[in-house]
Amino acid sequence: MTSSVLPRTATTRTANHRPIPILVYHQIAQAPAKGSPFRSLYVTPDAFARQMACLKMLGFTGLSMTGLQPYLSGDQDGKVIGITFDDGYRNNLTHALPTLRKQGFTSTCYAVSGLLGKTNLWDESLGIAQTPLMNQAEIRQWVLAGQEIGSHTHLHVNLLAADDAVCHIEMTRGKSELESVIGQPVNHFCYPYGHYEAKHVTMARQLGFVSATTTERSRCHAGSDWLQLPRVPVLRSTSLPVFWLKIATGYEDRRKK
Repeated sequence: MTSSVLPRTATTRTANHRPIPILVYHQIAQAPAKGSPFRSLYVTPDAFARQMACLKMLGFTGLSMTGLQPYLSGDQDGKVIGITFDDGYRNNLTHALPTLRKQGFTSTCYAVSGLLGKTNLWDESLGIAQTPLMNQAEIRQWVLAGQEIGSHTHLHVNLLAADDAVCHIEMTRGKSELESVIGQPVNHFCYPYGHYEAKHVTMARQLGFVSATTTERSRCHAGSDWLQLPRVPVLRSTSLPVFWLKIATGYEDRRKK
Protein backbone atom coordinates (compact mmCIF):
# COMPACT_ATOMS: atom_id res chain seq x y z
CA MET A 1 0.00 0.00 0.00
CA THR A 2 1.31 3.43 -0.91
CA SER A 3 0.25 6.94 -0.09
CA SER A 4 1.55 10.45 -0.48
CA VAL A 5 1.18 10.90 3.27
CA LEU A 6 3.51 8.77 5.39
CA PRO A 7 3.89 8.57 9.18
CA ARG A 8 6.17 11.29 10.51
CA THR A 9 8.85 8.67 10.99
CA ALA A 10 9.27 8.79 7.16
CA THR A 11 8.87 5.03 6.95
CA THR A 12 5.97 2.60 7.18
CA ARG A 13 7.94 0.09 9.30
CA THR A 14 9.38 0.23 12.79
CA ALA A 15 13.11 -0.20 13.38
CA ASN A 16 13.29 -0.65 17.15
CA HIS A 17 16.43 -2.24 18.57
CA ARG A 18 14.58 -4.54 20.98
CA PRO A 19 11.00 -5.83 21.34
CA ILE A 20 8.73 -3.15 22.80
CA PRO A 21 5.53 -4.19 24.60
CA ILE A 22 2.56 -1.88 24.14
CA LEU A 23 0.17 -2.62 26.99
CA VAL A 24 -3.57 -2.30 26.46
CA TYR A 25 -6.00 -1.64 29.29
CA HIS A 26 -9.69 -0.82 29.27
CA GLN A 27 -11.25 -0.10 32.66
CA ILE A 28 -9.27 0.53 35.84
CA ALA A 29 -11.97 -0.29 38.36
CA GLN A 30 -13.47 -3.08 40.43
CA ALA A 31 -15.01 -5.71 38.18
CA PRO A 32 -18.80 -6.19 38.10
CA ALA A 33 -20.45 -9.29 39.53
CA LYS A 34 -19.22 -12.73 38.50
CA GLY A 35 -20.80 -13.79 35.23
CA SER A 36 -20.99 -10.25 33.86
CA PRO A 37 -19.96 -9.89 30.19
CA PHE A 38 -16.38 -8.80 29.49
CA ARG A 39 -15.51 -8.90 33.19
CA SER A 40 -11.96 -9.75 32.15
CA LEU A 41 -11.41 -6.21 30.83
CA TYR A 42 -11.43 -4.72 34.34
CA VAL A 43 -8.16 -4.26 36.21
CA THR A 44 -8.50 -3.08 39.80
CA PRO A 45 -6.76 0.16 40.82
CA ASP A 46 -4.58 -1.78 43.28
CA ALA A 47 -3.53 -4.30 40.62
CA PHE A 48 -2.75 -1.49 38.19
CA ALA A 49 -0.65 0.26 40.84
CA ARG A 50 1.30 -2.95 41.48
CA GLN A 51 1.91 -3.45 37.76
CA MET A 52 3.21 0.08 37.27
CA ALA A 53 5.43 -0.26 40.37
CA CYS A 54 6.73 -3.53 38.92
CA LEU A 55 7.65 -1.79 35.67
CA LYS A 56 9.50 0.92 37.58
CA MET A 57 11.34 -1.64 39.71
CA LEU A 58 12.41 -3.53 36.58
CA GLY A 59 13.82 -0.34 35.07
CA PHE A 60 11.13 0.28 32.45
CA THR A 61 9.80 3.71 31.55
CA GLY A 62 6.11 3.77 30.61
CA LEU A 63 5.42 5.97 27.62
CA SER A 64 2.61 7.28 25.45
CA MET A 65 2.59 6.45 21.75
CA THR A 66 4.26 9.78 21.00
CA GLY A 67 6.86 9.03 23.64
CA LEU A 68 7.51 5.65 22.02
CA GLN A 69 8.08 7.08 18.54
CA PRO A 70 11.86 7.58 18.76
CA TYR A 71 12.26 4.06 20.16
CA LEU A 72 10.03 2.45 17.55
CA SER A 73 11.86 4.33 14.81
CA GLY A 74 15.23 3.14 16.11
CA ASP A 75 16.48 6.66 16.86
CA GLN A 76 16.71 5.83 20.57
CA ASP A 77 17.17 2.64 22.56
CA GLY A 78 16.17 1.84 26.11
CA LYS A 79 13.89 -0.12 28.42
CA VAL A 80 10.57 1.40 27.44
CA ILE A 81 7.03 0.15 27.36
CA GLY A 82 3.90 1.63 25.80
CA ILE A 83 0.80 2.17 27.94
CA THR A 84 -2.56 2.51 26.20
CA PHE A 85 -6.19 2.63 27.33
CA ASP A 86 -9.09 1.92 24.97
CA ASP A 87 -12.41 3.82 24.99
CA GLY A 88 -11.72 6.75 27.33
CA TYR A 89 -13.38 5.65 30.56
CA ARG A 90 -13.58 8.18 33.38
CA ASN A 91 -12.04 5.60 35.70
CA ASN A 92 -8.81 5.91 33.69
CA LEU A 93 -8.65 9.50 34.91
CA THR A 94 -9.70 8.86 38.50
CA HIS A 95 -7.87 5.57 39.12
CA ALA A 96 -5.03 5.24 36.61
CA LEU A 97 -3.78 8.82 36.38
CA PRO A 98 -2.60 9.13 40.01
CA THR A 99 -0.53 5.96 39.62
CA LEU A 100 0.91 7.07 36.28
CA ARG A 101 1.94 10.40 37.77
CA LYS A 102 3.46 8.71 40.82
CA GLN A 103 5.71 6.60 38.61
CA GLY A 104 6.46 9.40 36.14
CA PHE A 105 4.85 7.51 33.26
CA THR A 106 2.89 8.78 30.28
CA SER A 107 0.19 6.95 28.34
CA THR A 108 -2.23 7.23 25.44
CA CYS A 109 -5.99 6.97 25.93
CA TYR A 110 -8.00 6.31 22.76
CA ALA A 111 -11.24 8.26 23.12
CA VAL A 112 -14.51 8.03 21.18
CA SER A 113 -15.15 11.61 20.12
CA GLY A 114 -18.93 11.40 19.67
CA LEU A 115 -19.57 9.86 23.09
CA LEU A 116 -17.56 12.11 25.38
CA GLY A 117 -19.41 12.48 28.67
CA LYS A 118 -21.70 9.57 27.83
CA THR A 119 -21.22 5.83 28.30
CA ASN A 120 -20.00 2.79 26.33
CA LEU A 121 -23.21 2.68 24.29
CA TRP A 122 -21.65 0.37 21.68
CA ASP A 123 -21.69 -2.38 24.34
CA GLU A 124 -25.25 -1.86 25.58
CA SER A 125 -26.90 -4.44 23.31
CA LEU A 126 -24.50 -7.08 24.68
CA GLY A 127 -25.66 -6.50 28.23
CA ILE A 128 -22.35 -4.96 29.24
CA ALA A 129 -22.54 -2.55 32.17
CA GLN A 130 -22.65 1.09 31.14
CA THR A 131 -19.74 3.09 32.52
CA PRO A 132 -19.12 6.86 32.24
CA LEU A 133 -16.65 8.07 29.64
CA MET A 134 -14.53 11.17 30.15
CA ASN A 135 -16.22 14.40 29.09
CA GLN A 136 -14.49 17.25 27.28
CA ALA A 137 -13.23 18.90 30.46
CA GLU A 138 -11.88 15.60 31.75
CA ILE A 139 -10.18 14.88 28.42
CA ARG A 140 -8.42 18.23 28.74
CA GLN A 141 -7.53 17.43 32.36
CA TRP A 142 -5.96 14.17 31.20
CA VAL A 143 -3.82 16.00 28.65
CA LEU A 144 -2.85 18.80 31.05
CA ALA A 145 -1.63 16.07 33.42
CA GLY A 146 0.91 15.00 30.80
CA GLN A 147 -1.03 12.15 29.22
CA GLU A 148 -2.05 11.76 25.58
CA ILE A 149 -5.32 11.37 23.70
CA GLY A 150 -5.62 9.19 20.61
CA SER A 151 -8.65 8.50 18.42
CA HIS A 152 -10.97 5.48 18.58
CA THR A 153 -13.32 6.82 15.85
CA HIS A 154 -16.40 8.99 16.32
CA LEU A 155 -18.88 6.37 17.59
CA HIS A 156 -16.78 3.21 18.11
CA VAL A 157 -18.04 1.58 14.93
CA ASN A 158 -17.07 -1.83 13.63
CA LEU A 159 -15.22 -0.76 10.50
CA LEU A 160 -15.85 -4.13 8.87
CA ALA A 161 -19.60 -3.61 9.15
CA ALA A 162 -19.60 -0.08 7.69
CA ASP A 163 -19.23 1.09 4.11
CA ASP A 164 -16.19 3.07 3.03
CA ALA A 165 -17.92 6.44 3.27
CA VAL A 166 -19.02 5.81 6.86
CA CYS A 167 -15.56 4.53 7.81
CA HIS A 168 -13.94 7.64 6.39
CA ILE A 169 -16.34 9.90 8.26
CA GLU A 170 -15.84 7.98 11.50
CA MET A 171 -12.08 8.14 11.28
CA THR A 172 -12.01 11.77 10.13
CA ARG A 173 -14.44 13.07 12.75
CA GLY A 174 -12.81 11.03 15.51
CA LYS A 175 -9.55 12.82 14.81
CA SER A 176 -10.77 16.35 14.08
CA GLU A 177 -13.26 16.53 16.95
CA LEU A 178 -10.70 15.44 19.53
CA GLU A 179 -8.22 17.93 18.11
CA SER A 180 -10.81 20.66 18.66
CA VAL A 181 -11.29 19.53 22.27
CA ILE A 182 -7.62 19.44 23.25
CA GLY A 183 -6.27 22.11 20.89
CA GLN A 184 -3.45 19.97 19.54
CA PRO A 185 -2.91 17.27 16.90
CA VAL A 186 -4.22 13.75 17.49
CA ASN A 187 -1.61 11.56 15.84
CA HIS A 188 -2.49 8.07 17.05
CA PHE A 189 -5.41 5.79 16.23
CA CYS A 190 -6.85 2.52 17.49
CA TYR A 191 -9.14 0.27 15.42
CA PRO A 192 -12.40 -0.37 17.34
CA TYR A 193 -12.78 -4.03 18.33
CA GLY A 194 -9.46 -4.59 16.55
CA HIS A 195 -11.47 -5.03 13.33
CA TYR A 196 -10.04 -3.57 10.14
CA GLU A 197 -8.91 -4.34 6.60
CA ALA A 198 -6.09 -3.05 4.39
CA LYS A 199 -8.28 -0.19 3.13
CA HIS A 200 -8.69 1.10 6.70
CA VAL A 201 -4.92 1.11 7.12
CA THR A 202 -4.74 3.21 3.95
CA MET A 203 -7.38 5.59 5.34
CA ALA A 204 -5.40 5.98 8.56
CA ARG A 205 -2.28 6.77 6.57
CA GLN A 206 -4.09 9.29 4.37
CA LEU A 207 -5.50 11.03 7.44
CA GLY A 208 -1.96 11.51 8.72
CA PHE A 209 -2.00 9.19 11.71
CA VAL A 210 1.53 8.37 12.86
CA SER A 211 0.53 5.05 14.41
CA ALA A 212 -2.46 2.75 14.74
CA THR A 213 -2.79 -0.05 17.27
CA THR A 214 -4.61 -3.35 16.97
CA THR A 215 -5.69 -6.23 19.22
CA GLU A 216 -3.16 -8.59 17.67
CA ARG A 217 -1.15 -10.07 20.54
CA SER A 218 2.61 -9.61 20.50
CA ARG A 219 5.32 -7.25 21.57
CA CYS A 220 6.27 -4.82 18.82
CA HIS A 221 9.29 -6.04 16.87
CA ALA A 222 11.37 -4.28 14.24
CA GLY A 223 9.63 -4.36 10.89
CA SER A 224 6.12 -3.89 12.29
CA ASP A 225 3.75 -1.71 10.29
CA TRP A 226 3.35 1.63 12.11
CA LEU A 227 -0.38 1.45 11.33
CA GLN A 228 -0.86 -2.16 12.47
CA LEU A 229 0.99 -2.29 15.78
CA PRO A 230 0.33 -5.31 18.03
CA ARG A 231 -0.28 -4.93 21.75
CA VAL A 232 -0.08 -6.88 25.00
CA PRO A 233 -3.43 -7.25 26.79
CA VAL A 234 -3.55 -6.83 30.56
CA LEU A 235 -6.62 -8.48 32.04
CA ARG A 236 -8.32 -8.94 35.39
CA SER A 237 -6.68 -12.37 35.67
CA THR A 238 -3.15 -11.15 34.87
CA SER A 239 -1.04 -11.94 37.94
CA LEU A 240 2.30 -10.20 38.50
CA PRO A 241 4.32 -13.27 37.41
CA VAL A 242 2.30 -13.45 34.17
CA PHE A 243 2.60 -9.68 33.77
CA TRP A 244 6.39 -10.09 33.87
CA LEU A 245 6.23 -12.93 31.32
CA LYS A 246 4.15 -10.75 29.00
CA ILE A 247 6.60 -7.84 28.98
CA ALA A 248 10.00 -9.50 29.37
CA THR A 249 9.74 -12.74 27.38
CA GLY A 250 8.27 -14.14 24.16
CA TYR A 251 5.08 -15.15 26.01
CA GLU A 252 2.85 -12.80 23.98
CA ASP A 253 4.84 -13.16 20.75
CA ARG A 254 3.82 -16.82 20.63
CA ARG A 255 0.17 -15.76 20.72
CA LYS A 256 0.43 -13.66 17.59
CA LYS A 257 -2.22 -14.66 15.08
